[in-house]
Amino acid sequence: METIAFISANLPVIGQRMLEHISLVSVSVGVAILTGVPLGILITQSRTWADRVLYVASVIITIPSIALFGILIPVLSLIGQGIGYLPAVIALILYAQLPIIRNTYTAIMNVDPALREAARGMGMTTLERLRRVELPLALPVIVNGVRSAVVLNIAIAAIATYIGAGGLGTFISRGISQTDIRQLLTGALFVSLLAIIADYALLGAQRLMTSPGLRLR
Repeated sequence: METIAFISANLPVIGQRMLEHISLVSVSVGVAILTGVPLGILITQSRTWADRVLYVASVIITIPSIALFGILIPVLSLIGQGIGYLPAVIALILYAQLPIIRNTYTAIMNVDPALREAARGMGMTTLERLRRVELPLALPVIVNGVRSAVVLNIAIAAIATYIGAGGLGTFISRGISQTDIRQLLTGALFVSLLAIIADYALLGAQRLMTSPGLRLR
């Protein structure tokens, strides 16, 4: 009951922190899509480069978030942005790369070779084949990678409060430092709710982007 009363009394602040959290995640995932999807398509041309890129992305995602923030602080301090929004977004962009690149690469590589041959037989160029055949078939798997990246970044963004990036993690950090279970539960609850809502919204988008024939299969 105390937690519910705390939430009721602090709804404007919770709304502000949630908007900060959404901003961190949406900007970072948006940039990750713009970089990760083209990179995932590009590495389908070379198995060697695919292995290298996926290995680097896998290594990055294993770095603890606090350690990555710590690495970025002295680097970005050179331009006066050592703490706050920018290092948090950069770290989240790096964490979002693996699921997006991996799913894009896997989706393109798993397109039926017979469809590629049919597209070639119709006289399509490589770019036309990619745009009109491969990407529409790969899109549901790519969106699934985006779903994973969004849920992952919602969780990691909660830790970004320790470098002054704000977000819902503020309640968690204050709850820990002040031994206040109300703030701790509030932060954890709204981070979880945000992740669930985002996941279901992207699941709906994924289903809409799946062609009826593939959906039935």
